[in-house]
Amino acid sequence: MSNLPPYSLLELASVREGDSVGATLANSVAYAQHAEHLGFKRFWLAEHHNMEGISSSATSVLIGHIAGKTRYIRVGSGGVMLPNHPPLVIAEQFGTLESLYPGRIDLGLGRAPGTDPITARALRRDGLGAEQFPEDVAKLQALLGPLQPGQAVKAIPGAGTHVPVWLLGSSIYSAQLAAMRGLPYAFAGHFAPRLYREALKVYRDNFRPSEQLKQPYAILAVPAVPADSMDEAKHLATTSYQRILALFRGQPLWMKAPVASMDGLWNAGEQAAVKDFLALQLLGDSETIRTQINDLLASVTVDELMFTVDIHDPEKRRHALDILKETRS
Repeated sequence: MSNLPPYSLLELASVREGDSVGATLANSVAYAQHAEHLGFKRFWLAEHHNMEGISSSATSVLIGHIAGKTRYIRVGSGGVMLPNHPPLVIAEQFGTLESLYPGRIDLGLGRAPGTDPITARALRRDGLGAEQFPEDVAKLQALLGPLQPGQAVKAIPGAGTHVPVWLLGSSIYSAQLAAMRGLPYAFAGHFAPRLYREALKVYRDNFRPSEQLKQPYAILAVPAVPADSMDEAKHLATTSYQRILALFRGQPLWMKAPVASMDGLWNAGEQAAVKDFLALQLLGDSETIRTQINDLLASVTVDELMFTVDIHDPEKRRHALDILKETRS
């Protein structure tokens, strides 16, 4: 038996250049089904808006679709960006999901808008933003909890479903809030690696037990490019390099085919910025990645690892999960 923590996946439903959204979502379903077959614990979908190349904007709809095409893997949001939504709407959506797929739904909440400022204004309610996040989390928890005598606003469905609420973050703030509220916490090391040790330590050191959770429980999300050899992994990784480079340049985020070399595609400053963004990226064959995971876990305590796998070919992407599973043997 492996002493490694459980493995899970974070999905953005990334659109390959030239593909349709329909084909993308079919690939996401096949990816989730393969993860379930291999024993991965959960499959989360991230909310992003106005980003060409990412098709997970209607997050709760996609969660329902994936949950309906799988049998027992937990499916959830990684996360719903709460400043974009009234808590009542999210309680109703996730209460419905929990009613359809009991015991399988997770509600991960983020404080960022998950988009650019113009789109954030188009989404947001009455100009309210991240400053109201703690209050909105509390409202959402109350709406998912048991009905109270005289309660005027009820989430139907939603009330009494107790959908597990997670807080997600890329800074110390959400770690402190998750600890204070006694909620499970997930750190976004797949795009913000700089503070992962500090945030996870703050969470554990300050955790207060709650009705939902008696002991701290933390996920660390990391990017991974598993392949049959290091040479192949380095080649496949150029897909994620091109993607992050496009993000920095404000270009569409289509998932592009890997290239023989990134020379000429980025300058030295861009290369350094992309590599810094992907500082926690795991790269190589199963043995190499096992070593990288053990090195990572030697410096931080986490209860679960959640991988983002940006590989252009859907079959190679599913095979990457086989390689991740091999790291546990």
